[in-house]
Amino acid sequence: MFPKPEYPLTPNSLGYETTPLVSANGFREYDARWLFGPELNLMGVQAVGIGLGTLIHELGVRPEIVVGHDFRSYSSSIKMALALGLMAAGIRVRDIGLALSPMAYFAQFELDAPCVAMVTASHNENGWTGVKMGVERPLTFGPTEMSRLKEIVLGGAFILKDGGAYAYETDFPERYLKNLLDRPKLKRRIKVVAACGNGTAGAFAPEALERLGCEVVPLDAELDHAFPKYNPNPEDLKMLHAMRDATLEHGADVGFGFDGDGDRCGVVDNEGEEIFADKVGVMLARDLSAVYPDARFVVDVKSTGLYMTDPVLIANGAVTDYWKTGHSYIKRRVSELNALVGFEKSGHYFFNRPIGLGYDDGLLSAFAVCDMLDRNPDLSMADLRRSLPKTWGTPTMSPHCADDVKYGVVEQVTAAFQDRMARGEPVAGQPIRDLVTVNGVRVTTQDGTWGLVRASSNKPELVVVVESPVSEARMREMFHAVDAALREHPQVGAYNQTI
Repeated sequence: MFPKPEYPLTPNSLGYETTPLVSANGFREYDARWLFGPELNLMGVQAVGIGLGTLIHELGVRPEIVVGHDFRSYSSSIKMALALGLMAAGIRVRDIGLALSPMAYFAQFELDAPCVAMVTASHNENGWTGVKMGVERPLTFGPTEMSRLKEIVLGGAFILKDGGAYAYETDFPERYLKNLLDRPKLKRRIKVVAACGNGTAGAFAPEALERLGCEVVPLDAELDHAFPKYNPNPEDLKMLHAMRDATLEHGADVGFGFDGDGDRCGVVDNEGEEIFADKVGVMLARDLSAVYPDARFVVDVKSTGLYMTDPVLIANGAVTDYWKTGHSYIKRRVSELNALVGFEKSGHYFFNRPIGLGYDDGLLSAFAVCDMLDRNPDLSMADLRRSLPKTWGTPTMSPHCADDVKYGVVEQVTAAFQDRMARGEPVAGQPIRDLVTVNGVRVTTQDGTWGLVRASSNKPELVVVVESPVSEARMREMFHAVDAALREHPQVGAYNQTI
């Protein structure tokens, strides 16, 4: 029997070499993430593989899985250790090699394999590793599956089975690119910056955009797992500023920034303006709802209220559903509602049929922006940005709140706003128009001004966001109303930033 994992273990010791090391903290809400070495060793990766294989059998899913890995010095070794564990649990492994996360999701369809395990730490610093998993294409694990996997692995409740096998899929990236590019080329040549942060996307994004018909300016596209300039994270200011500078220097129509595993894409317009991902989503929703009338979209609760109030979307008959923050939640909701696209403020976009297959793909997001520019030849990216109604919003604010009390605090704040709505009491001087309570509470007043309070998924913090389509003064009034509700709870500490 494979030994039960332990934590901690001392490196350079007999125990470290003969016992699986798996930190409980690595099992997150919808994926797994560890520091390789201090929190996870290769035997620990095998334990995760056996645990995942055990869970696959427990769920009654056909025991066949796609595995791939991102570009880090240790990712290939981790993937092979994971594959060994999966095979020990009787799972047939299909290895697609170096890959983007969307490439692994595509392989589930292309290879007719129900399960996926992509070894990646996404945009995290060098030293991190992790696994994105799923057993029902195109979905990935949520809290229920991650909790059960954690129980199996940490409890050593492994079931070893015969029947495991391994096969390497040669030249799989080309199959992915051919499928992505099985569409008309752009009608005009669009000049783009493709910033990759020396991450995995550098091997694929510039070529994909060039084959689409773009003139491509690669930026930090050479593979280098040390990430010498900045982490490949399109929400990171260093990466955004590099994209801005390159876009202005080369006179590009748009700048794209891809994260470490290629499932997100950040955007800078031709004037160097860094556009928040939820606003890019509104621009794409406008464009796509003109092509697909009465389209349905899903967005996370942190996103701009323009999805509900934008006159162009209203005229096009678009309907938007606000849902839980987190790529696993939005992906599942898109599937449940058969929505056209899901937009998450972090930059995960989920294009469903007939555009995509329902999973998040940074290259497909970049293609959609190029198509929008192609359909609007007289308008620049900056023109399209300026055409959106103006809003005043706060940054994401994160007051400290301990993990063991944060959900209770959010429940009480939610109940307080529900009580005020039931009694007809105003918030920030106006009647409450609606409350969204699928993920904390998002309170919206009659003029469209809204405030959000939710618990952070992975930190001892709350998440507070406020926006107004009316004025900065209204935004501040809503912030003070939300802040007053939080000050009723002494467990809530200082903000990381405020307005």
